[in-house]
Amino acid sequence: MKNGLIWFCRIAVGLLFIFSGLIKANDPLGFSYKLDEYFEVFNITFLSSFALSIAILLCALEMLLGFALLIGARPVKVAWGLLLLIIFFGFLTFYSAYFKVVQTCGCFGDAIPLTPWQSFSKDMVLLLLVAVIFVNRKTIKPLFSAKCGDQWLIGAAIVSVGFGLYTYNFLPVIDFLPYKIGANILEEMKRPTGAPSDIFELTYNLKNKKTGEKKSMSDKEYLKTNIWKDANWEVQGDPESHLIKKGFEPKIRDLSIQDAQGNKFNDELLSSPFYSVFIVAYDLHTTNGEAMNRLNALAASLIDNYNIHTIILTSSSPQDALAYTKEHKLVSEIFYADGVPLKTMVRSSPGVILMKNGVVINKWHYHSVPTYDILVKKYFQPQQ
Repeated sequence: MKNGLIWFCRIAVGLLFIFSGLIKANDPLGFSYKLDEYFEVFNITFLSSFALSIAILLCALEMLLGFALLIGARPVKVAWGLLLLIIFFGFLTFYSAYFKVVQTCGCFGDAIPLTPWQSFSKDMVLLLLVAVIFVNRKTIKPLFSAKCGDQWLIGAAIVSVGFGLYTYNFLPVIDFLPYKIGANILEEMKRPTGAPSDIFELTYNLKNKKTGEKKSMSDKEYLKTNIWKDANWEVQGDPESHLIKKGFEPKIRDLSIQDAQGNKFNDELLSSPFYSVFIVAYDLHTTNGEAMNRLNALAASLIDNYNIHTIILTSSSPQDALAYTKEHKLVSEIFYADGVPLKTMVRSSPGVILMKNGVVINKWHYHSVPTYDILVKKYFQPQQ
């Protein structure tokens, strides 16, 4: 019975840690953005420059510990690692939930969004399972000899780190973001007619002028009891608003493409029936300059030979964009949007998105953008 419980905990914890690490390693750049949020909350922003490296290594550590648990390699050290890691994650998710600072923990990346309280609950269940493993750590029997187990761990470590490096350099293997290939961006931004809205509840803090008694009540109670007619009761401060039921939320709700004067171009740029090439560089100061030069040459050829509309999307200021345009002799029009949706569009700076009729036809990391000849052969028809 006891042995069966230990095996159940080993399998459940091992698979969950591998899945959690794998799903985040599929998008390490996105996970690094989430780490940046935590660094800001705890005022340790000096770690921001290491966020990507930490993200890749943390994902690899999760996968490695999960795999080691399944095969029973170095059980005592693995049990300690699992316990410390789940306590650390539990602290983060509790802090996020209680103080409402990071509203999505990123535990399973964008594949399975969890609220902070859901994440904390998940971590507490995991903590119980890990506690069983930790208490019985010396009774865990490895599936292989110590030497063979270490060889498996070395191989697993190489694969785990390598997977994170690959997805960082060539985009996620599976894109869980709303700008994935095949998505109709304009449709994803729409709110259907009759879709439910968020429902909020107001809480009034009241004080009795005569007795000094204090009480709190919802807006419905406030009106139903007619306490507002009693001159002895007065509202203290502003009513507090609480979300009690989440309404419909479009998958894309924060994309606003503008020119340097602030004119909106969402419809014009996203509904074009012709192919358009979007070069996304959310921050021109940090984007890869050599890659921008290559993409600029590609854009020039597409414009000259096939009249393809190419634009650059950035969150940099118009002044910085103008200086960058002169420095790199850019041929594409520049438009502006907030950095958050631009980071979500493509996990690369610069990254390339091929659009038509508002649909994402394809997207590429700057390391994997096809050559001019391949693009023409696959997508563009010669002018008649």
